[in-house]
Amino acid sequence: MTGRKNSTVITKFILLGFSEFPKLTIVLFSIFLGIYLMTVSWNVGLITLIRIDSHLHTPMYFFLRNLSLLDICYAATIVPRMLSDFFRKHAFISFWGCIMQYFFFSSLGLTECCLLAAMAFDRYVAICNPLLYTAIMSPTLCVQMMVASCITGFFGSFIQLCALLQLHFCGPNVINHFFCDLPQLLILSCSDTFFPQVLVSVLTVIFGLISVLVIVISYGYIVATILKITSAEGRSKAFNTCASHLSAVTLFFGSGIFVYMYPSSSDSQSQNKLASVLYTVVIPMLNPLIYSLRNKEIKDALNRWKKRIFSWCY
Repeated sequence: MTGRKNSTVITKFILLGFSEFPKLTIVLFSIFLGIYLMTVSWNVGLITLIRIDSHLHTPMYFFLRNLSLLDICYAATIVPRMLSDFFRKHAFISFWGCIMQYFFFSSLGLTECCLLAAMAFDRYVAICNPLLYTAIMSPTLCVQMMVASCITGFFGSFIQLCALLQLHFCGPNVINHFFCDLPQLLILSCSDTFFPQVLVSVLTVIFGLISVLVIVISYGYIVATILKITSAEGRSKAFNTCASHLSAVTLFFGSGIFVYMYPSSSDSQSQNKLASVLYTVVIPMLNPLIYSLRNKEIKDALNRWKKRIFSWCY
């Protein structure tokens, strides 16, 4: 800390992480390291499979490949730092390191909100307008939707970054979390946080509510279309193409709403920390499993490449 105008200015923060469980340090480190390694390997595997198998070169798998890439980057902004902090007596992070960690974390999170909405629209077109699917979901439109998701996500995070930089931090400098998250930073600020809180609420409505609204409307039409299908096999196939996406949406938005829509307090911080583990560590690992376990096309692609590999070896 440095003195300035009879006050102190925070130049670094202390991340408490999971220090309230000192006896579980090695256990927690091992669990999170295992989850992170599985996150990277499973998502890289899914990206590679989609890239090399021509049968998966469709809009649905284009978005899925980008979701996997997002999940890798999303986890990488949080988990490596968290793992290194387990064995530090004082887990210091510089002011700018903290701010930039939140900026990239927020950018990727907001981008994923938009991408999940784009994937819901893709499923709507595939089920409700199957004859026009190829024409509507052209490669150009898919790229435009992906780029728009990224630009929108980073722009929303940049607005938050500008608001954060207007705040003053003069102590305390202890963050009861395993990464620099906005609610905890607002608690530590010496400034009036009314405007940043309003800004966060507005952005939550814009990104969260609009994304959820697009998803709900899309699935409203999807359900209506599925109910009109006469064969049980047809209904089951249509439902299976949407079940994975719905599961991912429920996990991502459910945990996010719990953390960012409820006011932070000392009593709720431990609960928020556990919810944050879900959407920063666990969900990026689960997404490739969710989209693969019940997906016949992914299983068929895996079988095709297993046969090719065995034929090359023998």
